[in-house]
Amino acid sequence: MKISIITMVASLFFCCSIVAQKKVELSSPDGRIIFSFSLQKNKPQYSVAYNKQPLIQNASLSLIFNDGKPFENCSMKQVPEISTGVDDYKLIVGKTSSVKQAYKKAVIFLQGVNYLVNIEVKAFNEGIAFRYVFPAQPGKHSFTLLEEETQFNVAGDPTIKALLLPNFLTSHEGLYTSSPLSKIQDDTLMDMPALFQFPNNTFMAITEAALLDYAGMYLIKRKGVLISQLSPLPTPLGNGDIKVKATLPHQSPWRVMLIGNRIGTLIESNILTALSPECKIKETSWIKTGTTTFPWWNGTIIPDTIFAAGNNFETNKYYIDFCADNNIAYHTVVEANGHEWYTNDGDGYQPGNNVDVTKPVAWLDMKQVCDYAHSKGVGVRVWVHWKALYPKLDTAFAVFETWGLSGMMVDFMDRDDQEMVNIQTEILEKAAAHHLHIQFHGAYKPTGLSRTYPNEFTREGTLNYECDKWNDLVTPDADLNIVFTRMLAGSTDYHLGGFRAAGIPSLAKPFKVQYTRPLVMGTRCHMLAMYVVLENYQGMMCDYPDAYIGQPGFEVLQHIPTTWDETHVTDAKIDQYVSIARRKGNDWYIGTISNHEQREVNIDLGFLPAGKYTATIYSDGEDVQVNPNHLEKEIIETTNSKTISIKLSKGGGNVIILHKN
Repeated sequence: MKISIITMVASLFFCCSIVAQKKVELSSPDGRIIFSFSLQKNKPQYSVAYNKQPLIQNASLSLIFNDGKPFENCSMKQVPEISTGVDDYKLIVGKTSSVKQAYKKAVIFLQGVNYLVNIEVKAFNEGIAFRYVFPAQPGKHSFTLLEEETQFNVAGDPTIKALLLPNFLTSHEGLYTSSPLSKIQDDTLMDMPALFQFPNNTFMAITEAALLDYAGMYLIKRKGVLISQLSPLPTPLGNGDIKVKATLPHQSPWRVMLIGNRIGTLIESNILTALSPECKIKETSWIKTGTTTFPWWNGTIIPDTIFAAGNNFETNKYYIDFCADNNIAYHTVVEANGHEWYTNDGDGYQPGNNVDVTKPVAWLDMKQVCDYAHSKGVGVRVWVHWKALYPKLDTAFAVFETWGLSGMMVDFMDRDDQEMVNIQTEILEKAAAHHLHIQFHGAYKPTGLSRTYPNEFTREGTLNYECDKWNDLVTPDADLNIVFTRMLAGSTDYHLGGFRAAGIPSLAKPFKVQYTRPLVMGTRCHMLAMYVVLENYQGMMCDYPDAYIGQPGFEVLQHIPTTWDETHVTDAKIDQYVSIARRKGNDWYIGTISNHEQREVNIDLGFLPAGKYTATIYSDGEDVQVNPNHLEKEIIETTNSKTISIKLSKGGGNVIILHKN
């Protein structure tokens, strides 16, 4: 539920004065963030300050419509509307189950040469957001946008951490760059979220919320200033020149700046879901998150048997039995021996001329697999290429529901133009009608819409452990970069669960690339901690059953939650380490990961409610530099007045599970 209490905060005289001066100022409820708007020579500009420190200075707001005239020659059409309110709502999936936060809001009504455009601003204690609203207007029924040129004129020369991209066709998988903003070359395209670290321990991340029927946004540096760039519509819809086509009324996504004096504030923030529409799925009892197998990663490994591993009932039965015995909610049917589970004559995973996701390969009866899984209390998911799925979306979802599937990974999307954004929305809406959950792979960042469509469990858009099958890029340092950038946007699919840790290159057991039974960098405790550190509503257990059974630490994965009631960052330092505590019911899970360095971290338990707790602590073993899979387990009694000191190996990790007595 969303409660909005409108309170006019200025007298008529004062409001008229605002219009005359062409200035509007909006503060966060605690007064620490100030958003200032003005018309300078009839051009809209804004600035943002935090604790009186400038973050954005005199940044222009401009839209280029297909008439070729920038939305710049503006006047204020009427008195701005100023209001306050409280967002109060529940989340079905998320890093918290209940959100209640105050905000202040302003709506600024602008009249351009050819269009009316409102600037809607919302200020929270941990950030600011604004969007363009295109109201109904006389003589116009639609508009075409060639570009949205929103400036982010960042003050000073903060350190930026961002994923630099060659173009808009991307899976958003790459290594992040950390650099003074001044050292980033002009015309560099940057993905979002992008993180900025200012002096005085001030942090800001730029991203977007509620991306619906619009083009995804990037940042590009032009003459030293960051400017928004929208993903272009592909041929024949736009020939690369058109970014958005829409009917009136309409609105852009929110342009969001997460702000705080500690990086943990940005991780804990719920601004993106607060800015997204309320849940559009009427009946949600069928939405159940949980961990899942993903045999593609390990190479569909099975024990020595009388049958061959493949797209057959016996192979899937083996994995389903493993799920049933170990509290794993889902088994995923992907492919085997280089062929999808469905009929396809294409090259590799690409759909061919005769592709049909409603027809499994001849030796696989999908309903038989689902019926057996249901008899064991296990759900079944499938992997599917989006180009194979989308042309038969309605038919496929009806068939999937008849089989008894629970959901699917939809892969190789690699775009976020308006057409692809609408395709993803359509997939979520129609999947919900057939009680199917969705995991988007090769996809853009989340934008808070897990509130609107909670059947979206997770999405990729990040370099992750799947790459361990073919390169050595996903190091513990890379894991940390994801926490401080991509994860700020929401649930992060990371192909978790590799149980054959190889440490880091400087240790005695070096990592090597292997396509089947892949290794992972860091320690086993690092891997365990990733299930807590990452916000991820469908954590994978990608390794094969015998890699887990009887192994120390597997009991953590057997009971790890995938959605949470509360999240608190106990300690974090960019590029070095992070420690995140998440609550489920009365139990708390604390996950800590380190970069390539060895260190000691003190975890203050002051965030816990009063009472006594039993803490089970999983730590890197003393000989972890020789055996990265070695961990130590300790059980102690503690309270919220205590501090737990943990030692982290190079590439190490730690997990603390606190049960209230």
